[in-house]
Amino acid sequence: MRAAPRADYLPEGARGRAADDVPISIGHGATCSQPSTVATMLRALHAGPGHRVLDVGAGSGWTTALLAHVVGPAGRVVGVELETELAEAAEARLRRDGLDHASVLAVPPGVLGRAEDGPFDRILVSAMAQQWPAALEDQLADAGRMVLPWRGRLMVAERAGEEVRRDQEPGWYRFVPLR
Repeated sequence: MRAAPRADYLPEGARGRAADDVPISIGHGATCSQPSTVATMLRALHAGPGHRVLDVGAGSGWTTALLAHVVGPAGRVVGVELETELAEAAEARLRRDGLDHASVLAVPPGVLGRAEDGPFDRILVSAMAQQWPAALEDQLADAGRMVLPWRGRLMVAERAGEEVRRDQEPGWYRFVPLR
């Protein structure tokens, strides 16, 4: 997390709160997740060098940047965001920081993920799903892993061939809704 400080990915007026372990509003009804939750999700994701990663609900681009540092230049991170203004600002931050193997793209409402860039070794979802996102599960590569909040719980889905195993992690979580 030192490689991509949270403050560098927050709107200017919110940077003074970057060290607070709380979600911070970034506009458009979106938040930058609290650092302890992001750390938990990244540990559960098991991303590594060379992985292709999808970051759903990229928001400010902070998690996209963190993932870019994890996968390194041999990997690729594609962040998707519904709000065009947030996606453009996040993309500019990634360019500013020289993370050319990562991007944040605006997607239309109702589109989950970025199937045309898949399959992905890892998928991180930073929005609460009330229905299981089968469209994202379909974008997992064989041996792929997805971490997402689902109905208040943190879930890990792992693909082995055509089978996908879903496991629940400890704890309860709150996120903006997946839409």
